[in-house]
Amino acid sequence: MRIRSRVRRIVALVALAPLVVAAHAHADEVRVMTSGGFTAALLELVPEFERTTGHKVLTAFGASMGGAPDSIPSRLARGEPADVVILARPALDDLAAQGRVLPGTAVDLVRSLMGMVVRAGARKPDISSVDALKHTLLEARSIAYSASASGVYLSTELFPRLGIADQIRGKSRRIESERVAAVVARGEAEIGFQQISELLPVPGVDYVGPLPEGAQQATIFSAAIAAGARAPDAARALVRFLSSSAAFPVIRKSGLEPAAPYGNR
Repeated sequence: MRIRSRVRRIVALVALAPLVVAAHAHADEVRVMTSGGFTAALLELVPEFERTTGHKVLTAFGASMGGAPDSIPSRLARGEPADVVILARPALDDLAAQGRVLPGTAVDLVRSLMGMVVRAGARKPDISSVDALKHTLLEARSIAYSASASGVYLSTELFPRLGIADQIRGKSRRIESERVAAVVARGEAEIGFQQISELLPVPGVDYVGPLPEGAQQATIFSAAIAAGARAPDAARALVRFLSSSAAFPVIRKSGLEPAAPYGNR
């Protein structure tokens, strides 16, 4: 009986072997370019995707917009390979207009809000209202903000609307290729603004809170399949996973909200 049992197990293993080989044969490398707003969530979600699919995710990081060498538009313009790009929706729409992503593949992933940090242990200024935020900006010795989506909004829309753009220009610093919170943590800026999901993971700062109603602007971060993707099927599988309800707990933990309740465009 033992011999027969062993034979049956051997036969079963031989029968399963082609399936195992086939699964590995279809495993692909998925090259992802992501902006900072979705980075924390992506890094936590990737291991589960790799475990369940066998695919390997290779990640590059950069800003959604701007001319920094490591920004996503600059990377794509240089011809760096990518299967999936994840960035602020307006920047993704620009890439689509340039033919750098496949038509009809854009999927909204998360809704992101902006917040403010100070150096760890420093006094937390009041930003609970638009007037309080304006006062804090005028009183701050130095201000840092991102060169990407949140900073573009602050410098071109909010500060002018508050009527303080000229007054704070000399003490404001636009941060490229680095988290704003890292600059604040080193004491190089008194207050710093960026997407909340980009502020929370950085040590050495205290999170003050989100921008108040009337000053806040939500940013939608979206994914799309890059033109010339080498592993388009695996790339689509990754985007499906990132936009599924299975990803929602991790997304919320990182300071974001799933875009699904707000609808995809």
